[in-house]
Amino acid sequence: MSTEPGYKSGFACFVGRPNAGKSTLTNALVGSKVVITSSKPQTTRTVVRGIVHRDDAQLVLVDTPGLHRPRTLLGERLNDLVRTTWSEVDVVAVCFPANEKPGPGDRFIVNELAKVRKSIKFAIATKTDLVTSEQLGRHLLAIAELGRETGTEWAQIVPVSAKSGDQVQLLADLLVEQLPEGPQLYPDGDLSDAPEEAIVAELIREASLEGVRDELPHSIAVVVEEMGLKEDRPADKPLLYIHANLYVERDSQKGIIIGHKGARLREVGTAARQQIEAILGTPVYLDLRVKIAKDWQRDPKQLRKLGF
Repeated sequence: MSTEPGYKSGFACFVGRPNAGKSTLTNALVGSKVVITSSKPQTTRTVVRGIVHRDDAQLVLVDTPGLHRPRTLLGERLNDLVRTTWSEVDVVAVCFPANEKPGPGDRFIVNELAKVRKSIKFAIATKTDLVTSEQLGRHLLAIAELGRETGTEWAQIVPVSAKSGDQVQLLADLLVEQLPEGPQLYPDGDLSDAPEEAIVAELIREASLEGVRDELPHSIAVVVEEMGLKEDRPADKPLLYIHANLYVERDSQKGIIIGHKGARLREVGTAARQQIEAILGTPVYLDLRVKIAKDWQRDPKQLRKLGF
């Protein structure tokens, strides 16, 4: 654990509309997959911390759900989680995808952020690989203008592409500059402080989101019911047994997830197992079941049971 003079440590948080590139950017800065990414908006539900280890600093990245106008009790709880996080970190960085004009959703977020006084505020133009330099120039001016109109002072406006890696290192340097001096917060080698069960549940949910209809992303929850090494195995051939339930809200959704004769669920299991094995470094036996928790997003008792 480093406590060298001049060593810095602290927290930064990425916020933005759903699908603004926050999770991809977190993974690019950490250099490993710690948060799930999906082409479907609203995939992040839990605050996952990615940890960037440097010789001069430790930067802990907090990934929050996209702030949005809530339609359900789950939506309200996710928004509360975002606001609490903003007030507790050193830097809040708002992500504006370069291939989309800042719109009412961005204005809503920046207005909400303006109410948080003590955090330093960055604006990040994400996905710069998708636009020309001329389009990017207009986008950066629009971000600066939105800051002026909402009374938000941007400490930095930084264009980055998590996909190509362009300016990711510069962003890390600028974030570290804003951190207070302090000791290392997590041991060397730790990439996230999320428990393994939470990471496994998120990876299963990511796999189940791929290629399903647009109405499903909000309706899938995953609970890892059992996870442990099988006892009857030789030490040099460990096998991690994971039993997880996928919860959906309606019968019709259960059919979509399972697919014809169970084909889709088998695909989900294979994709999730490969990701879990890559991250945990152990062969996995994954036992998935699909269950119905009727209208769980609106039911306080069900939300508690599913961990929200």
